[in-house]
Amino acid sequence: MKKINFLRFALMALVAVSVFAFAPQTTYAQLSKKQTKTLNKEREKQYQKVIKVYQKEGWKLSGSSRTIEVALLEHYSNLSEKGNVEFVGEVSTCKSINVCKQFALTNAQNRYASLASGNVKGRIESLLRADANMPEIEIDKFIAAYENMVKAEVGGVLTESYSIVKDKGDSKEFKTFFIMNEEKAGAARMRAMERSLRETKITVDEAKEISKFVNEGFKLD
Repeated sequence: MKKINFLRFALMALVAVSVFAFAPQTTYAQLSKKQTKTLNKEREKQYQKVIKVYQKEGWKLSGSSRTIEVALLEHYSNLSEKGNVEFVGEVSTCKSINVCKQFALTNAQNRYASLASGNVKGRIESLLRADANMPEIEIDKFIAAYENMVKAEVGGVLTESYSIVKDKGDSKEFKTFFIMNEEKAGAARMRAMERSLRETKITVDEAKEISKFVNEGFKLD
């Protein structure tokens, strides 16, 4: 079976990411004055609702001299920038803030890797099983490697926005709200795919199809 030419594939991947990055998207500049006014009004309602929930449930801002109100406003401001989305890491029980923080990051990485691999797993398995010469072990190897590589790559594209903590007596509950840029996340998935391909016997044509699946965006939970 012909091994993939990685130089050729790298160029192909770069083109794919570029097309994804510059695809037409609706921007806030395209909204009418009336729509912008409505959007700002709904943002304010959402902001007030979240603050009330935090106050009612006893959440406090962690590791910052800002108020929780300022942190949330800045978070929403960052989310308004093109391509930015929210991703949350959380832990229900932890002892120290440092441990809580690390667990929350790990939770976010694991969840994103699971979503990313789950989004393409079925299609990749169908594609590779269509090749009668593709050993089952190579299919499993690629899927497992891809999820692990995404987990390693995604940490570099998660930017902490703010963290909140709730005292539960002998333990704490902790959440970190991250800002993730979809373009950077897509590039991270492509890097994970390239690294995974080096460990498997995937052909050039199969790699092209896989790159299309990997490069597609998907809904974050």
